[in-house]
Amino acid sequence: MGPLRLAPAVFLAIVAGFVFDAAFPDIGIWLLSPVGVALSLVGLRGRRPGGAFLVGLSFGLAFYLVHIQWATLFLGDVPWLALSTLESLFVAAGAVAIALAYRWVPSVWPTRLGRTLLLPIVVAGIWTAREGISAVWPYGGFSWGRVAMSQAESPIRELFPWLGIAGVGFVVVFLAAAVVALLDEAWTLPTQLAHERWTLVSSGGAHLLAVALIACIIPAWQTTEAGTARIGAVQGNTNSGYFQKRQYQGEILDGHVAATLPILEDGLDLIVWPEGAADLDPTRSASARQIVRAITRAADAPLVLGTITERGDDIYNSSMLWPVDGNEPAAIYDKRHPVPFGEYVPDREFWEPFAPDLIGLIGREYTPGSNSPVFDTGKFLLGVDICFDIVDDALLRETVLDGAQVVVAQTNNADFGATDESVQQLAIARIRALELGRSVVSISTVSASAIIGPDGVTRQQLPDFTPGALVDDVPLRDGITPAARAGGQIEWLLGGFGLLMVLAAGVLTRRRRG
Repeated sequence: MGPLRLAPAVFLAIVAGFVFDAAFPDIGIWLLSPVGVALSLVGLRGRRPGGAFLVGLSFGLAFYLVHIQWATLFLGDVPWLALSTLESLFVAAGAVAIALAYRWVPSVWPTRLGRTLLLPIVVAGIWTAREGISAVWPYGGFSWGRVAMSQAESPIRELFPWLGIAGVGFVVVFLAAAVVALLDEAWTLPTQLAHERWTLVSSGGAHLLAVALIACIIPAWQTTEAGTARIGAVQGNTNSGYFQKRQYQGEILDGHVAATLPILEDGLDLIVWPEGAADLDPTRSASARQIVRAITRAADAPLVLGTITERGDDIYNSSMLWPVDGNEPAAIYDKRHPVPFGEYVPDREFWEPFAPDLIGLIGREYTPGSNSPVFDTGKFLLGVDICFDIVDDALLRETVLDGAQVVVAQTNNADFGATDESVQQLAIARIRALELGRSVVSISTVSASAIIGPDGVTRQQLPDFTPGALVDDVPLRDGITPAARAGGQIEWLLGGFGLLMVLAAGVLTRRRRG
């Protein structure tokens, strides 16, 4: 199977991007993830760096322009195009490295095992490294759309507590790359060796199938049962968007109070409101403080709520734990990584001249927090993350390493309407439940609110754009999964191996030519 010409390779990459997106919610056909990856790899075989960059860019744009189309509802087309292009440039850079691996690795390790096993491992490692780098850089990175995030429903989901998001993504890409390598190896055999070609395909396919089956039947790591907590999670369904008009200040707070009233006598251990549920900060508003105190007193349970806090000249996107009938919060977590160009503008002086009207819309500049994301409710330890914190590997690991027995994911996705953003985020929350071995209470102001068990299964879910509350005896867990214990070392190991191997192959290839 010789290299494709550039034009067909670019076309195939565009098709691959669309196929890859269909693996994620809302379509959510998980099997299309390795198919999309494999199609993109076919176009990179035998490609020189310039052509590989174009193929990778085409794949990235076809994927991201569709996958994060929801960004247009918040700030319009320019940020959507800019973010999609930036992420596609990362994909293009990774594609160049993968194309070099296809050229160099087989020349240094020319055996069949080198071409059909080592090469797919290197390709998967490079893909993992590229995802890892783009997840943290620049401005904290953008983790959305990693391969593993399409696998919340797949048979290999039980690998998440063992390998984490980076490791599961590596497995998916490895299987896709191995299929491409196997077919390529069989195709290069002379036609008169048809029997050997069939033997190679059948035996190689059997080995890959065995690997896939093993990945599917590995049981999830079992964390230790630690009882239950009766938690009420409230979706107010209010006009909570950044740019939505409200009739009065406090409208969002009133909506969440109204949705909470029916569950006040349900014997709760904790009430959870979403990000921004209190548009009046109870630490600064006497009326909001009275309301919050009344809610906790009536339920005889503490309340976790999201609000905007100000301390000195700094503004924070905060979550606070309000004790029963308390006058002040018992704990506050300030969002660690505000969203660049959404919750703040990095290097505003540099970017504003390019789009002054657009940058001017983002008037509030959130300050990154530094306090603990774990609350002691008096009965159990609660890990807290706010909105896009859900894609922050290190932060989620920190919550369980610091003792959190259940995780709350607060979000306000009102700005994204009925787009795929909310269901994509909920799928990530399900993956986090598996990865960490913890129940996850994912609560939104408007949509995709659910309680997920530590097995990643949705226990309860509210209808979208409907006020209501979920009440459940949520399983608590102790213990640390291997993925949480290993942390970023899995990503460093897999990604580092891929990059080091392609660099080593490049050096050895040059020496041989010299």
